[in-house]
Amino acid sequence: MTRAIMIQGTGSNVGKSMVVAGLIRACVRRGMVVRPFKPQNMSNNAAVTPEGGEIGRAQALQARAAGVPPHVDMNPVLLKPQSETGAQLIVQGKVIGTQEARAFGRERGALMAPVLDSFRRLAAQADLVLVEGAGSPAETNLRKGDIANMGFAVTAGVPVILMGDIDRGGVIAQLVGSHAVLDDTDRALIRGFAINKFRGDPSLFDDGLTDIAHRTGWPSLGVLPWFDAAHRLPAEDVLDLPARAGSGAGLVVAVPVLPRISNFDDLDPLAAEPHVDLRLIQRGTPLPADADVILLPGSKSTIADLACLRAEGWDIDIAAHVRRGGHVMGLCGGYQMLGQTIADPAGVEGPAATVAGLGLLDVHTTLAPLKTLALRTGVDTASGTALTGYEIHMGETTGPDTDRAWLDMGGVAAGAANATGRVKGCYLHGIFGSDAYRSAFLDQLGQRSDLSYDQMVDDTLDALAQHLEAHMDIDLLLRLAAEV
Repeated sequence: MTRAIMIQGTGSNVGKSMVVAGLIRACVRRGMVVRPFKPQNMSNNAAVTPEGGEIGRAQALQARAAGVPPHVDMNPVLLKPQSETGAQLIVQGKVIGTQEARAFGRERGALMAPVLDSFRRLAAQADLVLVEGAGSPAETNLRKGDIANMGFAVTAGVPVILMGDIDRGGVIAQLVGSHAVLDDTDRALIRGFAINKFRGDPSLFDDGLTDIAHRTGWPSLGVLPWFDAAHRLPAEDVLDLPARAGSGAGLVVAVPVLPRISNFDDLDPLAAEPHVDLRLIQRGTPLPADADVILLPGSKSTIADLACLRAEGWDIDIAAHVRRGGHVMGLCGGYQMLGQTIADPAGVEGPAATVAGLGLLDVHTTLAPLKTLALRTGVDTASGTALTGYEIHMGETTGPDTDRAWLDMGGVAAGAANATGRVKGCYLHGIFGSDAYRSAFLDQLGQRSDLSYDQMVDDTLDALAQHLEAHMDIDLLLRLAAEV
C-alpha cells in the first residue's frame, strides 16, 4: 500500500523544499521507502538525471535524502525562465518548446496527464510519496487548469498540509486568509498546518496556534524553529544566494549575479569552504578589485545576460582583473561569454543574432536547438585529480584555445584556456562538488581545503531530519497521508 501527502505553502520561499527533504530523510530513517514529487517547478537551477533528463535541483536533493538517484518522474513539468514573459518548457525531462506565460496559463491543464503518469510510476515504487507544491494555493486567479497545487491534489486525491512562514510576518493572515479564499472542495483537502522559520521561544506562539486552529478547523503539526544549518544544503532559488556569502576572510571569489543565472549549485561547495570569501555581486555594484578569482556561472540566456554584464560595466572590471594577473573561470554560459563571438543563427534565445564576447578566450560559440544533457566523469589534467559533473547546454564552442583543453573526459579533451592559463572555461557544471578537484583548484591559488562536501550535505540532511522529528508531529502527518 502506497500513501501520499502534499506540503503546500502560503507563498514562495516558505521553506517547502527543505522541509520535504527533511521529512523524506526522517521517514527513510524510520525504515520507509520514500519518493519525492513536485508536479510543476519553475527554476533555472536544474539537475541532470542518469537517464539524460532534467528536473529541478530541489527534487534532486530530495532524491538524495531518499537515498535514490534523481529521476524525471520526480518533477515532470519544469519551467526555465528565459525572459520576463517566456520560459523553456520541459516535460518528463525533455524540452518540448518555449511558451509565453499567457499561453502556458491557458494550456497547462493538458499537462495533467503526464503529471499523473509520473506520479503513479513513483507511487508504485514506494511506501510514501511526499509531494511538494509551488507558490500558493490561495492564488485563485491561477486555479483554473492548475497542476501545481490544489489542481493536482484534488485530481490525485492527495491530502495537503499547508505551511506558513512566520519569518516574513503575518503568518496568521497567511493561513486563515488561505482558508477563506479556497473553495469548499480545495479547503476539504487541507488536513493540517505547520509554521516554519520561527526564531526564539516557540511557546510564545501558542495562542497563535490556537487562533489558527479555531478559525480554520485544521490541526497544528508544529512550529519549526529556524534551522541554522540550512545554508549547508544546495540553494534552490537565486533568492537564496545571498545567504551563501562567504566568511569575509580568505580567498576572494567574485560572482556577478546576472538576471538569468542558472545552475548556480556550482557555487555551493565554494560557499561552504571556511576560508573562501564568496562574494555575490549584485547589479549596481562594481566587481571587487581585491578578487582572486572572478567566476562567471551558467546562464539561461547567454546573449541577454552578456548585454547586462556590459551595461553594468563588469566587462571593464573583468578586463582590469585579467591585466592585474587575476584568474577568471567561466562555466557553461559563462564560458560562452569569455569567447570572441556568440552566434545564435536559429534564434534559440531570441531573434537570430551574432554578438561579440568578452574576447578573453580565442573561441567561438554557436547556439543550437539541440540540448546536451549528460552526467560526466573526467580528470583535471593539470592536477591529475578526478572529478564528476554534468553538461546541460545548447551550443558548441570551438577555436584555437580549445587546444589548451584542461579536462580529459574519458579520452575526450574538453574546455579551453588562454596562454597564461589564468582564463579558462568549460561546459561542465558541478566540478567544485568533487573534493579532490576543488582542493587542487584552491591549492593553486594558495588556499587549503579539508572539506568533504558530500558528507557535509548528508550530515546536514540527517540533522534536518532530527530537527523535524523534534518539532513536527510526523506521526500525525503519516496518519493524515492517504492511500493512492
